[in-house]
Amino acid sequence: MTTNETPQPPAGTHQHGPRLPLAKLAPEFYKAMIGVDAAARKGLDPTLVDLIKIRASQINHCAFCIHMHTTDARKAGETEERINLLGAWEEAAGFFTEKERAALALTEAVTVLTDGFVPDEVYERAAPHFEEAELAQVIALIATINTWNRIGVTTRLAPGRA
Repeated sequence: MTTNETPQPPAGTHQHGPRLPLAKLAPEFYKAMIGVDAAARKGLDPTLVDLIKIRASQINHCAFCIHMHTTDARKAGETEERINLLGAWEEAAGFFTEKERAALALTEAVTVLTDGFVPDEVYERAAPHFEEAELAQVIALIATINTWNRIGVTTRLAPGRA
């Protein structure tokens, strides 16, 4: 049997679709966020940028950002294997460098803010892998992707749709 009806989500779930066009309704903010995003990435290894953006987006359950950043990472040459293992990076030590692992640990700590702070051991794990200015950029990038994730989740941006 075929039907022309739009499939409905299972009971108890929401119809995933945009709630409001934030870029249109808050254009100055949106433009500023694009500038902040560009500034946060400046000087960082694009591979590291992709890993941080994907991991924070996974934690924040932002399907729109996960889709966008995994697509970007693939286009930039990231492997399916590393993308698939990113959610379990701690158990996949041989697939990520120590610098990437330190950045991912910092990403998780900043994104989740367990007990309201980033543990010293997480920060101290990252610090030796980055010059101070680069570490500042990593922190700025983590903060920026978390803001984007909150925008995407709150406005219910749908994966694959801009």
